Amino acid sequence: MPGRRVGLLDEIDMFIIKELMENARKPFREIALKLKLSDVAVIKRVKKLESRGVIKKYALIVDPASLGYGRISYTGINVEPNKLFEVAYRLKEKEYVKYLALASGDHDLLAVIWARDGEELQRIHEEIKSIEGVVNIYPAVLTDVIKAEAYV
Repeated sequence: MPGRRVGLLDEIDMFIIKELMENARKPFREIALKLKLSDVAVIKRVKKLESRGVIKKYALIVDPASLGYGRISYTGINVEPNKLFEVAYRLKEKEYVKYLALASGDHDLLAVIWARDGEELQRIHEEIKSIEGVVNIYPAVLTDVIKAEAYV
């Protein structure tokens, strides 16, 4: 496999990342066989990717419905500029917020919210609206997932 670079990574690094994104528990030996490299060479590359912050974390991705969460909302939140970090701090402490990011574009914050049902989701959205500094919220409730890959 040629060693063409993509930014700071070469094709071998990109292949290893792709394999681990498909299954973070994939044995290094299996990846090494596909690359025609030694296990040690793959392990060294993975350690280097980890130390450079390319691989940040190995995580478990679960199906929210199997845990009893029947409603998932991607919610845009607009906030008074001087309250942005205060609101973000309050939201990140909420158990129902599973992902929270500062954003540019239509909304100041984007939150992924898990709720057991529509009633709980409505209560959560009302709670968010009542936080001092929140101007408005824009929920998009998921109805079906077409494709799901690991994401940030």
